Amino acid sequence: AGIDPADAEACARLAAQLDLAAIDEDRIRTAEAGAMASRVAAIPQVREALFDLQRAFATQPGGAILDGRDIGTVICPDAEVKLFVTADAETRARRRWEELRAKGETLSFETMLEQTRERDARDAERTDAPMKPADDATLLDTSSLSIDAAVATAIRIVEKRQKA
Repeated sequence: AGIDPADAEACARLAAQLDLAAIDEDRIRTAEAGAMASRVAAIPQVREALFDLQRAFATQPGGAILDGRDIGTVICPDAEVKLFVTADAETRARRRWEELRAKGETLSFETMLEQTRERDARDAERTDAPMKPADDATLLDTSSLSIDAAVATAIRIVEKRQKA
């Protein structure tokens, strides 16, 4: 929307008006959007504006799958199954860099790795809803897994938890 991510009030107003149906998936998956995501997510007013929206999405009939750095600890602390999906910074940066290159973006791998590390630090160190696994989450490290293997592992974890 062209709003300065440092303008907390403007970001919060925009977040309060967010329409999930109007989100352009391609537009929010750009390098620029990714770089701004954790900066804006650190704004308490933005987090507050999105809380009810995320919680309503999570509790829709039939359930939902959400991903985010505080979903299991803040948004859905009572979720039936929680996975803390991770990979080492280099692997995550390479995956994201390859995704962006396939879309024609020209970001260097070194820049992507730096952004990944900066985002991790910012998200882990923020005072409001820092990134950390929920106490009852299952850790799923995908560093050495293919997409298919990661999905299969996640399904096994969910099925095992649902049986328990």
